[in-house]
Amino acid sequence: MAEHPRTGTSGTDTRQVVVVGGGPAAHRLVDSLCARDEQGALAITVFTEEARLPYDRVALSKRLEGDVDLTLHPTSVWEGERVSLHVGDPVVTIDRALQQVVTASGRVQPYDELVLATGSSAPVPEIAGSEHAKVYRTIDDVDWLVAEVERLRDELGRPARVLVAGGGLLGLEAAGGLARRGADAAIVHSGGWLMSAQLDEGAGRALGRIISGQGLALHLGTRPQTIHADGGRVTAVGFTNSQKVDADLVIFAIGISPRDELARDAGLDLGPRGGVAIDTSCSSSVPGIWAIGEVASFEGRCTGLVAPANAMAEVVADRILGGAAEFTEVDDATKLKLSGVDVASFGDAFGRTDGALEIVYADPARGLYQKLVMTDDAKTLLGGVFVGDAEPYSALRPLLGTALSHEPAAYLSASGMEAPGGDDLPDGALVCACNNVSAGTVREAVHGEDGCTELGALKACTRAGTQCGSCVPLVKKLLEAELTKAGVAVSKALCEHIPMSRQELFESVRVLELTSFEEIIARLGTGRGCDVCKPAIGSILASQLGGYILDGGRGTLQDTNDRAMANMQKDGTYSVVPRIPAGEITPEKLAVIAEVAMEYGLYTKITGGQRIDLFGARLDQLPDIWRKLVDAGFESGQAYGKSLRNVKSCVGSTWCRYGVQDSVAMAIQLELRYRGLRSPHKLKFGVSGCARECAEARGKDVGVIATDKGWNLYVGGNGGFQPAHAQLLAGDLDDETLLKYIDRYMMYYIRTADRLQRTARWIEDIEGGLDHVRDVVVNDSLGLADELEAAMAKHVDTYEDEWAATLADPERLRRFRSFVNAPQTPDPSVARVPERGQMRPATDQERERGEAVLISGSSIPVRGAGA
Repeated sequence: MAEHPRTGTSGTDTRQVVVVGGGPAAHRLVDSLCARDEQGALAITVFTEEARLPYDRVALSKRLEGDVDLTLHPTSVWEGERVSLHVGDPVVTIDRALQQVVTASGRVQPYDELVLATGSSAPVPEIAGSEHAKVYRTIDDVDWLVAEVERLRDELGRPARVLVAGGGLLGLEAAGGLARRGADAAIVHSGGWLMSAQLDEGAGRALGRIISGQGLALHLGTRPQTIHADGGRVTAVGFTNSQKVDADLVIFAIGISPRDELARDAGLDLGPRGGVAIDTSCSSSVPGIWAIGEVASFEGRCTGLVAPANAMAEVVADRILGGAAEFTEVDDATKLKLSGVDVASFGDAFGRTDGALEIVYADPARGLYQKLVMTDDAKTLLGGVFVGDAEPYSALRPLLGTALSHEPAAYLSASGMEAPGGDDLPDGALVCACNNVSAGTVREAVHGEDGCTELGALKACTRAGTQCGSCVPLVKKLLEAELTKAGVAVSKALCEHIPMSRQELFESVRVLELTSFEEIIARLGTGRGCDVCKPAIGSILASQLGGYILDGGRGTLQDTNDRAMANMQKDGTYSVVPRIPAGEITPEKLAVIAEVAMEYGLYTKITGGQRIDLFGARLDQLPDIWRKLVDAGFESGQAYGKSLRNVKSCVGSTWCRYGVQDSVAMAIQLELRYRGLRSPHKLKFGVSGCARECAEARGKDVGVIATDKGWNLYVGGNGGFQPAHAQLLAGDLDDETLLKYIDRYMMYYIRTADRLQRTARWIEDIEGGLDHVRDVVVNDSLGLADELEAAMAKHVDTYEDEWAATLADPERLRRFRSFVNAPQTPDPSVARVPERGQMRPATDQERERGEAVLISGSSIPVRGAGA
């Protein structure tokens, strides 16, 4: 590589760096150059084709949801004196002899260093009718597609039929996003399963099952051959398998083609499949000309992932300033959330390594697939694939290439085994793939001169977690581990807005008698809150104040399920779960459930908790469904809340010849006593009528098992990803004492547990463990017994069924109308109208309820500052 000249082309000590392109790679390069160039030796000029600031193409699907600002941050890089940004003025010629570029506007710009970051385009194959095809690549593409789907709907009087060619990331994003905007979407993909370039067959088919369940039609193993049109309007698409489907709009998202025209015309070497050929320094075949991002061909391959693009940008920034950094491999680990579905893969996901072993947990019915690829001795991690539940990804991805300390299956959340700990990451392990940050870099930042001992500061100084955010939990875990090793107290702050733990916050709210989110933020926090502190505060207020969960400004604090008082399912519909205490139900009530399910076309299932779940209800249907259920004597089962779900029971002494106590009566009493009780996590109880334990009470947060003298009380059990057996708290209790101890136990847990902490983990973490809890509950060691019992008595006395209260109040019912001005019986097609149109002022009440306004056939979301 040629030596850098001491002076720039302008004859001064300032060297001219010209960047061609304005995507994420260009943004990262400029940001890195500005950060490294402490002496002001560089003048940077950037030319972009699009007439807007560089934006995040990775998040392009968010634009389908509305007018979302995707501008890349920090934007301050474009405001400095050393950087000149020219938007909407692409470079059209590179003059290597004169070392200058010429733009479309005729501007001539000399360079000492030229960086090509021209990205890629979305290809359309040369098939009959291809001139009618559209692509999904830029913000302008997305905005046009959204407008066209709306136009076609209005013109045709039905949802637009959209066919997306391509079953990869972009194709799934486009199809899913347009379907949510009201289109009738379908996908055609040449592979035998979706995302066939990233996922193996098992994972791809699991993903396909989920996507199909969301209403998207899949045509796999074929591709478009002909686009049929009539008078310029698309009517249908013919496939290579001779099938023909109706369509109004055809979108191609079948990969990327590197924008290498400038490089080709300038005589630079290209890769075998196009793109600017680069070496490990990211230099092209011409010294002083570099290539990064999707236009760069490394080892014969161009990639469309953000992590390698960022890594290339960092290498070039280092090289331009005299460093020796190298780009040695393409990290193609991917973690996505497609249409609400978690998808992730890393390493040798296809198990191509000789002797590779695959550990697989699959549940096709649930669309769940998890796989680890290991060496033939089942010790060293080679890769993994996750669909439906990608929780293990962030912890496993940095362990790639290292020996795992436990059985591989234990690392898969779907296996139901206890997640292992103790796998200390080596310093070289990659924590943040997007920004190429290792565990060692994080540790150095924690212990360095600047002392990045808070998560926000650590993210800022290392860049870890600042792109996609999937590695933030791991970064936080590393931070806390290093602080603990150094003997530094680890912050228990709930989030950046609340500088105290949930326990401290609960007590502060109680003592200060605060009754609203605004009061709490003003007295105890900063800012406007976030998705962490808002639900936690909503739960604390509900626990302390009781009353209707969405009143008093608390509606905007809740998550989707609590706001709708129903569980949202993956297809956007809701499930309805009426309470059936202890599973005891009359034939008359069973008949009502059957009538409701048939009338609204709902799928029904008997749950593991002795209840009946009804799936598939639209939001606007929930009040009508619940009116029928409430009139029949049902009430909300709070399946949507962090509260008591159910109390499972055997038949006890009433029917069973082994039963020694009436477990059904006790289970009913417990369920009715603790129903609606908001807590840090969901709760499940069980009551068994004898030691045979048919109700599986020791797998519950509170388990009661009958003895010939009374009841044994067990606490701290649960199922889920980290199952735990409940432990004996007290034995041979009479009914009155049993209820008293449960009251104290529950209220103590609610006061002192961390956010989203289950009872098993709470008992493990609280100082003194079970012995301490027993001292508080049984022996009243803290003198809190009367206070805890009084708090529970207040809950019991003031409980009101949430759905009955909703049906009795027209203002509360407004939450369940599709639009603020919708008719009382909404048209099902109107409920799916995209969120677009002309805004009118929202009332304070509408903001509180997060409602939408229907104006000329379009809906507008109306949200307050806290929504």
